[in-house]
Amino acid sequence: MRGEAFLRSLNDGRQVWLEGVQVGQLPEHPAFKGTLDTIRQLFNTLDDPAIRDIVGFKVDNTDRYAHSSFLVPYSHEQLAKRSRSFDYWSQQTHGMMSRLSDYARSLVTGWYAARKELGRLDPHFEHKITKYYEEARDGDLFLTTAIIDPQIDRSKDLDNSRIADRFLHVVKETSEGIVVRGAKMIATGAPYTHDFIISSFLKFEAKDRNYAHVLIVPANSPGLHIVCRESFADLRGQDHPLSARYEEMDAVLFFEDVLIPWERVLLFGDSAKVLALRNNKSANALAFHQNIVRYVAKLEFVAGITFAVADSIGAGGFLHVQEKLGELITQIDVIKALVIASETQAKPDETGVLVPELSYIHTARSIGTKFYPRAIEILQQVGGGGFVQAPSGMEDFYGPLTNLMHRYFEGASISAEKKVQLFKLAWDLIGSPLGARHELYERFYAGDPVRGYANQYNDYDKQRLTDPVWQLLKQSSKNSRTPM
Repeated sequence: MRGEAFLRSLNDGRQVWLEGVQVGQLPEHPAFKGTLDTIRQLFNTLDDPAIRDIVGFKVDNTDRYAHSSFLVPYSHEQLAKRSRSFDYWSQQTHGMMSRLSDYARSLVTGWYAARKELGRLDPHFEHKITKYYEEARDGDLFLTTAIIDPQIDRSKDLDNSRIADRFLHVVKETSEGIVVRGAKMIATGAPYTHDFIISSFLKFEAKDRNYAHVLIVPANSPGLHIVCRESFADLRGQDHPLSARYEEMDAVLFFEDVLIPWERVLLFGDSAKVLALRNNKSANALAFHQNIVRYVAKLEFVAGITFAVADSIGAGGFLHVQEKLGELITQIDVIKALVIASETQAKPDETGVLVPELSYIHTARSIGTKFYPRAIEILQQVGGGGFVQAPSGMEDFYGPLTNLMHRYFEGASISAEKKVQLFKLAWDLIGSPLGARHELYERFYAGDPVRGYANQYNDYDKQRLTDPVWQLLKQSSKNSRTPM
């Protein structure tokens, strides 16, 4: 099955670093074992006759299934199929794994769908993206992105040699490809990806052509170092059920004279063209659509835990608690409504591809930066001190204090053991290193939230809203004039 094939494929010579040591045999390493087992199971859904039609589609009238993130939608039915696949994987992981490759795959699918239009940027683009799309689709490649430049000194730009030397840039062009040096961050899922999609959000000037590029870089490229942050994995599943299964590792990428073959260089040397590719509506709409479908599952998960905690301590009948629980339901319904709106108001692009309406997606991504921290705050408020009075481990229920454990940890309507399990799950979400990482992620994964709101304002058809205002004032002024 392809889940097992995915695990085997990771032994390809990639250089993954954790705690100063190069990691070998990723699937067996405690920092990755639980996460990779989760991904293995998700990959295997494409081989399960009972599930594969939910998460995948048949490729070119063959009997082989590919994940629906590779499906180019030309109808509302196909767009809905993509959405169902995102939802299924998200529900299986409770929205806790944001980079299961379906986001980056959707980006590639969007570029492929718009390949003829984007071919105006470079005569070789259409051939390159077509070849890579088919390779990624048929090879079940796991993909992730790395688009942020090193956080060294944000007050300086590329005119500063200290900054210029560390941002990813081309140091040499050869007949085989370009050689790059520098760093990229933050690559979620980096240790177990097959390829990285590399670009930048910056608007480079013409003189900075060596920094303007969109690349697809194999994870096992010589000279590429994948440097992981501290692992938050904890294989004690009873006490840390989320950390044991869903620890998406983040990493910084060091490029030490890495050769990128020309066939993997989608664009290079022209900042305006690179920005045009990065801002392509088709690709962004298909990729960002996955973001908000996944987000619904996560908000539902937080709400479910909060409801269960309130019931377990008999707090669900208090009005101020009900207000907070109602707020969580409102969050879910708002994001769900925006998902539905983006899909029902989807329109064909220039090539006939049906793309979700981006305005609703941008709104969901913007308010999501506020919704998740608030949801976590509500969970904290409902459970209160109960989160820090849970015992050290479930083993305490089988020790000398068994009777006392059952007596003093009992819930309003559930056993002591179930209540402690619930509070440990909630603590893994709000108090563990993994939980803290998730709150930070939801605040910033879509970029600077201030800029996100500002971009919505700048891009909006403001005249549609201001014209009625001036028309009303004009009519009021006309009607109030006193005849001479």
